[in-house]
Amino acid sequence: MDSTATSSLAKLFPTPRRMRPRPRLLPAIPRLSVVVVNYLSWRDTASLVRQLRTTPALRHGAAEIIIVDNDSPWHPLIARLRRMPNVSLRRWRGNRGFARAVNEGVRLSRGDWVLLLNPDMSLEPGFLDKALSRAEELAQSDPDTGILGFGLSDADGGSQRSAGPFPTLLSSLLRLMLPRRWRKYYLGDLNTCRPVDWVTGCCLLVRRTCWESVGGLDGDFFLYYEDVDLCRRAREGGWTVWHEPKLTATHHHPLHARPVPAHLRLVTRHALLTYARKHWPRWQTSMLAGIIRIEAWWRQRLAWKRGDVQRAGLFDSLGRMVGDFARGRVTRAGQRLLRVVRRREEWRAAVTDHRDPQS
Repeated sequence: MDSTATSSLAKLFPTPRRMRPRPRLLPAIPRLSVVVVNYLSWRDTASLVRQLRTTPALRHGAAEIIIVDNDSPWHPLIARLRRMPNVSLRRWRGNRGFARAVNEGVRLSRGDWVLLLNPDMSLEPGFLDKALSRAEELAQSDPDTGILGFGLSDADGGSQRSAGPFPTLLSSLLRLMLPRRWRKYYLGDLNTCRPVDWVTGCCLLVRRTCWESVGGLDGDFFLYYEDVDLCRRAREGGWTVWHEPKLTATHHHPLHARPVPAHLRLVTRHALLTYARKHWPRWQTSMLAGIIRIEAWWRQRLAWKRGDVQRAGLFDSLGRMVGDFARGRVTRAGQRLLRVVRRREEWRAAVTDHRDPQS
């Protein structure tokens, strides 16, 4: 059959519409990925996701949300989050710490820029688009732009500090005389966009090439100081860390505004010792360990006098954890911290109302 006859038959008997091959739509690759680590805060996480979904970047596929849960109890909001477009949820069995959860979220993400967000954040409309635009502007003027931090405010509109100098042993001791909200941060106001030592990880935008070049967050940090360490390694690698105060987000539950229970003191002391071991001279790390050991002994004595057996046991664990650091047993110190965290989780599960895991 010649080509003319074939063409005539095609006109008489056209291919049914349902059998025609449809053009393949390639999935859009987002420019920005938002990584949120959830732990016992499903309500805050769901509220944040609802805010983010109103931003044009997410509606148009230019952004995605990755949630990593550190072994929180089941909550009905999980099913809702799984059904939301451009939202991915990964749940872990076992709390592996904030740093490792963030690394997993970034591994699952695809954007050229990654925004780390705490669940207890509120963002103004269009924040994602403005943050991405500002980061790309800085990258054009400074090709070494690697990390961008933003201004923070309290729920009542008051200003929060969000950038600071790298800590030293002397500054860490002297700043204990300052109010908690100022201890880690620059004491002067930051009114203009400029390079800084580090920006807080509760709202931190990082370039993927920068992230990959430094290897992400250090998994030796369970919680706290991992953002300071990330920025320090980025700066040592030639990247610029910027702070843009004109773009602000609301941080509802910062650490300095909350009471510090005994188990959280173990977490913060472990974080500072981990940072000191990486970046300070050995004699300074040893001196810090000695100071924390004295603190643990003193707080344990006070707890015994008050008859608080649980609190005394926690500070005994703190003293033993410091001893592990002093002997170079860093892995054992981390394991000791994990045991304390797990006991705390078991206790919380025992006293939490089964009808509402977030109460």
